[in-house]
Amino acid sequence: MKIHSQSKFKSEGADRDYFENWVSQLEKLNGRQYGRVEVSTSLGKTHVWSLVPQEGYTDTLVIFPGARTTSLIWDFDKGLDHLNHSLRIFMVETNGLPNLSDGSTPDIKSLDYGHWATEVFDQLQLDQAFVAGASFGGLIALKFGIVSPHRIKAAFLLNPGCLQTFSLTLKNLYYNLLPVFKPTKENVSKFLDVAIFSKPNHQISAQAEQLLVDYEVFAISRYLDKTQKPYYMGKQLEEVSIPVYLILGDQDLLFPLKKSLEIAKKQLKTLVEAKVYPQVGHGIETYAPALNYIGEKINSLK
Repeated sequence: MKIHSQSKFKSEGADRDYFENWVSQLEKLNGRQYGRVEVSTSLGKTHVWSLVPQEGYTDTLVIFPGARTTSLIWDFDKGLDHLNHSLRIFMVETNGLPNLSDGSTPDIKSLDYGHWATEVFDQLQLDQAFVAGASFGGLIALKFGIVSPHRIKAAFLLNPGCLQTFSLTLKNLYYNLLPVFKPTKENVSKFLDVAIFSKPNHQISAQAEQLLVDYEVFAISRYLDKTQKPYYMGKQLEEVSIPVYLILGDQDLLFPLKKSLEIAKKQLKTLVEAKVYPQVGHGIETYAPALNYIGEKINSLK
């Protein structure tokens, strides 16, 4: 696999210590400890968090996070409990994002991220599982589905960043660039309020939101991010043969609902269902009803 770019923390030791402390705060807030697995892939070391029910499980779900996030965001306020299903869960820290995985990344327009995801499954000894991806993670899930369709029972795409180009409206550009040019807690909060959540319907607890603000300030200011951003996959979408469930928020500023829905219905030939939630922003992986929907669908597919 050819390495396209290399991202990294400005100070590997100190910044990783900060992230570890942040994880400890989340674990304390949630009252649980995440399992850790480090696997070797063509992109270097890939870190994976896990949650395994004490009383066994019937299915496995593998999660891929959005750009400039950690997969642990899916479990703010113990959000993964809203799956309401006995699942073994692996939360993959995609290489090239601000997390504990190495920063090497392939060309995003190739299928190499799909080959990397296959390696992750191999290392985790997963023959087949359900996958879910938010934003950038939705793109990863589809690349994986093209490369190794037999490994995926079904894919859940949450406001995916692969069905259209990033919105270039002035409002979207302003709020996305605001914290990048000046990564203060105030500017990050403005971005979250306008682009990620849709309060009061779609929000997280004050404690969880403070953790998210802290993480975003850290990720923007301490991580030298050279990872390519999500893009419209075009004709590659027509190569997808796995069952796909699309989960969208009608207040998604980054990838607006209407166009994502139109492209999915036109180009994803194995689209099973599209679920739209009103008054929900881009960060739909933090919205309890969306996670409940995933759990219900997995349970129905046993």
